[in-house]
Amino acid sequence: MKTYEAKTIELALAQASEDSGKAVEEIIYEFVEEKKRLFRKTFVINVFETSDIIEYLSDYLCNMIKAFDIEPTVKSSIEEDLIRLELDTSHNSILIGKNGKTLGAINQLVKLAATTRYKKRIRVLVDINDYKNQRYSKVVSIAKRLAREVKKTQIAVTLDPMLADERRAVHNALSTFGNISTESIGERNERRIVIKYNEKE
Repeated sequence: MKTYEAKTIELALAQASEDSGKAVEEIIYEFVEEKKRLFRKTFVINVFETSDIIEYLSDYLCNMIKAFDIEPTVKSSIEEDLIRLELDTSHNSILIGKNGKTLGAINQLVKLAATTRYKKRIRVLVDINDYKNQRYSKVVSIAKRLAREVKKTQIAVTLDPMLADERRAVHNALSTFGNISTESIGERNERRIVIKYNEKE
């Protein structure tokens, strides 16, 4: 974390942008204080680096799991703008849950913690034993098979409920299918994808 002080917050952000090489809108910061002196006023901000965010989220995740009397280890990595936290415990299957629902809930809590702390959407994914990638491959494979059926029959198909990141993987995978469109319907845990035939394509 680095601290910047300038006559305005905009000038402080401009300094941070120049130092980091990032666009101003990409900088994650918090306002610290407004200093008032005789004939002069300055603003102080703290600018967070990716390492600060990873450390905070790793600690948050560890403390969350420890609350269930489970001792975790967390390894972190960066994939483009995605922070990936690989969680490992002696109770991995319990933390994954049926169809990954418990792991999905953990992900939501970590994302909420990131948004609350840094006042900005931060892409973060918690995974256990590469479960997420395997799950993405499975749901995408099923969706592609059903999309081919929809092209033949021109009859829409509704998939089983999926988590938001899984639906995103399916939407992306089918976006290049000719004559096929996808739509998410339902609320909360019942949200699912409908694969439709689109004659205009």
